[in-house]
Amino acid sequence: MMLQWIDSHCHLDAPEFSADRLAVLQRAQEGGVGHCVMPAVQAKDFEALQLFAHQVQQPYALGIHPLFVPMAQEKDLQQLENDIQAALEIKENAQASDPRLVALGEIGLDFFVPALCEPSLRDKQLFFYHAQLKLAQKFKLPVILHVRKSADELLRGLRRFPVQGGIAHAFNGSLQQAEAFVSLGFALGFGGACTFDRALQLRRLATALPLSAIVLETDAPDIPPHWLYRTQTQRQLEAQSRNEPCELPKIGALLAQLRGLPIEELAQATVNNAKRVLPQLSLFIKTHDSQKNQGH
Repeated sequence: MMLQWIDSHCHLDAPEFSADRLAVLQRAQEGGVGHCVMPAVQAKDFEALQLFAHQVQQPYALGIHPLFVPMAQEKDLQQLENDIQAALEIKENAQASDPRLVALGEIGLDFFVPALCEPSLRDKQLFFYHAQLKLAQKFKLPVILHVRKSADELLRGLRRFPVQGGIAHAFNGSLQQAEAFVSLGFALGFGGACTFDRALQLRRLATALPLSAIVLETDAPDIPPHWLYRTQTQRQLEAQSRNEPCELPKIGALLAQLRGLPIEELAQATVNNAKRVLPQLSLFIKTHDSQKNQGH
């Protein structure tokens, strides 16, 4: 029987997939990646993402990514609140109007990009981060966090505005920071970055953490694993380095090897972890699988 996986973070709505989005998803599903959580990055994409998620029966999240905060306006926060409210609205059959909405994200802070560290943009990032944590509190949603050189400030925000846990995506902080996120109900996302031999600190983290703290992700089309990586020179010569969710089983196999685990154990654990930290995902998959089995 084919192993089943969950890609807990990929951007199938990205323009890099505009020519073959459905084929990309089909390749993933043929490889056992049955579900791909698709976080939004900016308000103007919310509607298109929701329509695509409905079309292909995949889970998604709504949020404003820190890299898009410079262009964002306060009205985008109102749109986010309105769209989440509509998606969670309970209908007469006692089901949410859109059960595919599983989290608020991708939100967070980015202190890696120099321009975003200027005082005005740093403050604007914090404003949008805190505002979105408050929305997650209001709607009792877990959050999907963008963490880049910002773990301590993110943790400070979570302690000030506690939420229902979630996923710290593409985590690359210290073991102490990782344990702090786990203590607040988060799992940590690992993907293509840990496939590089030189990623010694990240690999140590991926093996030191309890298995219950780990979910798998691709961040497709970004963060390609080492077998897809191309140098800047190669990319300028149009060599492809686009990541896809179909790469997840191979990433999982490498992580299982690093941890000295049977791949079956790692696959099952990371699926269970994703369902635990995103409870609506578990409910959606259960309903979706039940409908498939009934031939609907």
